[in-house]
Amino acid sequence: MVNWYNVQQLASTGLKTLISGIFGNFADKREMEAALSPGAGAYHALDKDELWIDYVSDLGDGFNPTYTVAYSLAQPVLSVGGKALQQGDVLIMGGDAVYPTPEAVEYENRLQGPYNAAFPWKDKPAGGKPYTKKLFVLPGNHDWYDGLGNFIKLFCQKRALGRWLTEQERSYFAVRLPHKYWLIGIDVQLNADIDKPQMDYFRKILEGQDFEAGSSVILCTAEPSWVYNSWDQKNKSHARIQFFIDRILYGDENCSYYEKNKSLRVAAILTGDLHHYSRYEQVHEQTGRVTQLVTAGGGGAFAHPTHLLKESITLEGGYEATRRQAFPTAAQSRRLAWWNLLFPFFSLQMWLFFGAFHLFTTWFLQSGRPDQKTFLDQVKHTPDLSRLCTLIYEHIRHSPSVVFLNLVLLAGLTFFADTATGRKKWNYIAGGIHGLLQLLVFYLLVWAFAVINMNLLQWPVRSFRQIALFSAEMLVIGGWVCTMIFGIYLLVSTLVIRNHPTEAFSSFRWQGYKNFLRIKITRSAATIYAIGIRKIVTDWEEQSTDPHASRFRPKQTIDYTLIDEIELKP
Repeated sequence: MVNWYNVQQLASTGLKTLISGIFGNFADKREMEAALSPGAGAYHALDKDELWIDYVSDLGDGFNPTYTVAYSLAQPVLSVGGKALQQGDVLIMGGDAVYPTPEAVEYENRLQGPYNAAFPWKDKPAGGKPYTKKLFVLPGNHDWYDGLGNFIKLFCQKRALGRWLTEQERSYFAVRLPHKYWLIGIDVQLNADIDKPQMDYFRKILEGQDFEAGSSVILCTAEPSWVYNSWDQKNKSHARIQFFIDRILYGDENCSYYEKNKSLRVAAILTGDLHHYSRYEQVHEQTGRVTQLVTAGGGGAFAHPTHLLKESITLEGGYEATRRQAFPTAAQSRRLAWWNLLFPFFSLQMWLFFGAFHLFTTWFLQSGRPDQKTFLDQVKHTPDLSRLCTLIYEHIRHSPSVVFLNLVLLAGLTFFADTATGRKKWNYIAGGIHGLLQLLVFYLLVWAFAVINMNLLQWPVRSFRQIALFSAEMLVIGGWVCTMIFGIYLLVSTLVIRNHPTEAFSSFRWQGYKNFLRIKITRSAATIYAIGIRKIVTDWEEQSTDPHASRFRPKQTIDYTLIDEIELKP
């Protein structure tokens, strides 16, 4: 699993995010896609009376959760909740096919490897039936971090992933399904706009004869805009989705398909980005139509919380939506949050970073002429906190380097606070308190170590053994105490302040609570089955008897849970 609190990883991801913003603004690959594939149109699924579709999102992370889901998707039939659910004729990957960044080696290691092993390609003998499973992929924000370069090579050039065959030529698509159902995937490009070539692509399809009056649309996007909008009213991502629905799908009076599409229905919106399962039900008061808002981001990445989800939300245009289901449950989600108390052991690099940072700060505190008493020499005789505070002030006012490091730590932890959820900018207060507490603990640790080493052990401050012991104390004990405080801050944030949904759960990288969707299209209705896997497989065995079967199979039985069953009547 990606260690999101690995210091090198944090720096690399931050740089990629910055660069991707530049790509998004000045080198939008969607424009190039349109130029290279001017004839791109709708794709057609198999013309069957009963068609099955699989949907998975947020998948390319650790092997065990990613392969557990990939193995499940490769099985011809799954028995879930007493129902026999068939493998999809079409597989939709709804975003973030790889973590943390979309280098070719990461795609190969975290996505292609597991999926090629789960559903292996073997050349058919002459006269054998060709493979028919189709694959359509939407890019998420992590796929966009290189401007879609590797995404286009993998998914927009008629290649295969295992026995799933790609057909799309752009990072968005429209697939015609049987019985007047359509699957439409849009590329929202790092929470930005929907570009004009993309809108023209969908308008051309909507004008065509294939798109019949009374059609039902299953819309796929790369982020749960309704959830983000409920957390932060300044977030305009759902306004863009609603614009696409109102102005592109339904059209305006100037559109040739305006009258035809008055009877169109957006039956469901499917997305990932949040690594849990949740469903909101939106009822349109004027028409009585129901739209299911489904987040199914359980394909392989760490589990996200559900206890921060609101029971009901108000969306763009005054639409109300009510939460109907969540996996894990809110109670299970809260229990998971307590794993933050083990934060030092999940993030050894952060442990080492805090210890080294404070050791480096102490070095500056100790700086001075050899004939002068050092900070540690003076602090070892300090009898109380008031005298300690005075001594600290006297030293740091002549040491701008120490002041700078203290301010860097304070500002970094203050502005680390999540202001998109909870009480928004008021969360900076909690971040500031966290920063001040870390500084207080640092100086108390310096005081304690000085008393132990030089008063109790009577070791001279400049002796090698005292320096070695102090360094070990600060790295081991100081680093542990500071990362422990960091974990407590994350725990309090998610349970009390109700913010940091990502930071408080990426910290312990919980691999369980995976999910994916299996959708059945029939003449009478479309049914979405949400399949949950509470505990992933960690013990696999290799098999070589059947070349078309999954390369690795689980040694223990996978326990599938039917989280939800949604019927989308035409």
